[in-house]
Amino acid sequence: MAMIEKILIANRGEIALRIIRTCKERGISTVAVYSAADRTAPHVIAADESVCIGEPASAGSYLVMDLIIQAALKTGADAIHPGYGFLSENAGFASLCANHGIKFIGPPPAAIELMGDKTKARELMAAANVPCPPGNDHAVADLGEAIHTAESIGFPVLIKAAAGGGGKGMRIVRFKEDFESGFRAARSEAGSSFGDDRVFVEKYLEEPRHIEFQIFADDHGNIVHLFERECSVQRRHQKVIEESPSAILTEDLRQRMAAAAIAATRSCGYSGAGTIEFLVDKDRNFYFLEMNTRLQVEHPVTELITGMDLVALQIDIAEGKKLPFTQDEIRATGHAIECRIYAEDPDDNFMPGTGILERHRIPAGPGVRVDSGVEEGNAIEIYYDPMISKLCTFGNTREIARNRMIRALEEYEITGVKTTIPFCIFAMKHPAFISGNYTTHFVEEYFPMKRATQVENENLVSALAALLKNENSKSDNPTPIRMTSPSNGWWQKRRR
Repeated sequence: MAMIEKILIANRGEIALRIIRTCKERGISTVAVYSAADRTAPHVIAADESVCIGEPASAGSYLVMDLIIQAALKTGADAIHPGYGFLSENAGFASLCANHGIKFIGPPPAAIELMGDKTKARELMAAANVPCPPGNDHAVADLGEAIHTAESIGFPVLIKAAAGGGGKGMRIVRFKEDFESGFRAARSEAGSSFGDDRVFVEKYLEEPRHIEFQIFADDHGNIVHLFERECSVQRRHQKVIEESPSAILTEDLRQRMAAAAIAATRSCGYSGAGTIEFLVDKDRNFYFLEMNTRLQVEHPVTELITGMDLVALQIDIAEGKKLPFTQDEIRATGHAIECRIYAEDPDDNFMPGTGILERHRIPAGPGVRVDSGVEEGNAIEIYYDPMISKLCTFGNTREIARNRMIRALEEYEITGVKTTIPFCIFAMKHPAFISGNYTTHFVEEYFPMKRATQVENENLVSALAALLKNENSKSDNPTPIRMTSPSNGWWQKRRR
């Protein structure tokens, strides 16, 4: 059993810092790689060694496999942790590491490749008796075949990219007459996003919940789950708020979904950390969505309810160790919530922004955790994901965790860029979230209503002004009228 002595982190930001901290606790040396834009980034300063690997754009640095391998060889790193994003789910990169005698802290390349292809994954799940939404188990290039599938399973349907995720190459089609344009648009976007224009068709689930199970598998045939995370609050099909446990799972449903997650994991010869993602419909039927073959952004939620270090578990498995517990020994206590703090403008469809973090004062206190990869004075660049931090709270009950999150969000001070903090406060205080009765359509159903109401009020004001103007025009002494429209900046709470 070979112990890992030096790990190169093929990533940046908060996840790089997160990995470095666990390595320091275990006495493992660390190597940071960085682009020209990240020369003074916190993860570079925190690592024992650092290597510049190229230009600011990730296509010329963090995504260049050869440059990262060269950095590992140059520094004598015997393992690479890919974090998430970038090359974390690239089977070719995992193979390249193995070819150079470097341990890839992640699953085998074959498992990455298999679960990265959505149609192959669907075929595998069907063989493992894991439920999938009705639809194609193979990619379809012929429009006629695709329409036939859509008609046979019934509209609305989803047209989805076979080789990708994150909402790219995906179209919801509710009516047959819109299918051809949706089909062509999905294929075009899939091709430009993933270099693979294959798509398939599956049933669109109404009022879905997005619930995922954290799994771990070792090289000795042991597989466990570390319970679920609810990830239904999303924008652009990407998560913003996560919590555990889910408010809607009964113990029976939890056990059935967990069993399906373990069956899915076993079916692909997996080892390491992974996540089996499900959609749950309004009737509490669950369906396999995809497998993420890496650590997840929202892993701190699981760490808080289990007390485990998931990065440490990844390293243990990479070293060939057995899982240190059985399923019956794993316990979850309390409730945890994570809000992703992005440099985005909630009022402008969550458009990402750039700028200097003129002020960045994180909240603190009992049950509060902040994972951040930036500091006050750092720039939020155009080259990378606009995440500033992950704010997590923990409490004995969901209500304690929720109220603690509100307090932490209101205590969080950021100036220089607009952020998702106001939206997160809105969500935490919304009756749908408080009750736990929300779906993946939370943003569309509730958040824009405030702006829609403002538009209605403005229309009403305009109509009233026109009416009064008309009435005044009939008078010999018109009354001056001054109308003021409601403010569009309803969330711009003044910071103390």
